[in-house]
Amino acid sequence: MAGPLSGVKVVHLASLGPGPYCAMLLADMGCEVVIVDRTQPMTVSVEQGQDPRRRGQKSIALDLKRPEGLAALLDLVRWADVFIEGMRPGATERLGVGPAACLAINPGLVYARVTGWGQDGPLAERAGHDINYIALSGALLAMGEPGEPPPVPLNLLGDYAGGGVFVAMGIAAALYERERSGKGQVIDGAIADGVGSLTAATMGMLAAGRWGARGTNPFDGSAPWYRTYATHDGGFVAVGAIEPQFYRMLLKGLGLDPDRWNRDDPRNWPDMIETFTGLFDAKDREHWEHVFGATDACVSPVLTFEEATRHPHHAARASYVEIAGVAQPVPAPRFSRSVAAHLELPPPIGRDTDAVLSSIGRSDEEIVAMRASGAAA
Repeated sequence: MAGPLSGVKVVHLASLGPGPYCAMLLADMGCEVVIVDRTQPMTVSVEQGQDPRRRGQKSIALDLKRPEGLAALLDLVRWADVFIEGMRPGATERLGVGPAACLAINPGLVYARVTGWGQDGPLAERAGHDINYIALSGALLAMGEPGEPPPVPLNLLGDYAGGGVFVAMGIAAALYERERSGKGQVIDGAIADGVGSLTAATMGMLAAGRWGARGTNPFDGSAPWYRTYATHDGGFVAVGAIEPQFYRMLLKGLGLDPDRWNRDDPRNWPDMIETFTGLFDAKDREHWEHVFGATDACVSPVLTFEEATRHPHHAARASYVEIAGVAQPVPAPRFSRSVAAHLELPPPIGRDTDAVLSSIGRSDEEIVAMRASGAAA
């Protein structure tokens, strides 16, 4: 069988960060995705032809400031089920491809807008990045050691979880709703909103009096049984022995009496951390993998990205694949019947320009003229 979203047609007005990741998720689920790239490429950290977020998609390069380029994009909008854009509020309206213009020619269109702060509010027009969005959610200050500046996490929490994943879920929900109403709608996909949603459980703990300042909480790295430790060879292990039975296995593996401390009393944590630190640092990471590998102590090696692709568990599940020389994760989640899309090479900019233009009715002569004028590339 094809992917669960096979048959859904998506146009992604090329953007950065969460937009491409959202498009990748949809392509992985079987959507036909056309990226509308600029004729003058954006500055990116990964060449487009190697970027995993572009895998399984097509690329057409258009200059939207030229009438022929804009007309071609509007024809793609007529063809599409979904349109994704990641520009500041009002920018697509000024280009002539805002929600009103697009829904007027395609009333069933799901128009997804991916921004940091949302379409309205005091910060809507302001620039921002992952670190800014998680800072205003409260999540950033909850991380790190007491009295120290919060550590800067990878931009996975905001851009990709709060942005790309939430917008992809919103698109799927809007498509499902369209089956009943027959109508499209606009999705206001603010990264700040998505990150706020991710803090729901922590805010519940806060309301219940079970979350306090940094250094007193079980899940912020303060608890001895939920943090990382250095090993003798310069590696690290991650310990997540939250439940009492797992904690007892942890102490057994460390050669300690499980009843030595009242582990729930934060006053004991400094002594516990000092003891655990000394024990883990006395042996190499591989030693601790051997000690805890067959237990439920919830102790794992902290791997590099390269090591992750080779880990026996990931290898057994074929969790990574190499495309165009780039190791990358396979689609997630996995389905019992539907098969995720075949992971085709990510397209360089404009690889499919002629084919896409032909599919929306442009003749060979018109395509040549568009290329000559710079409207297409």
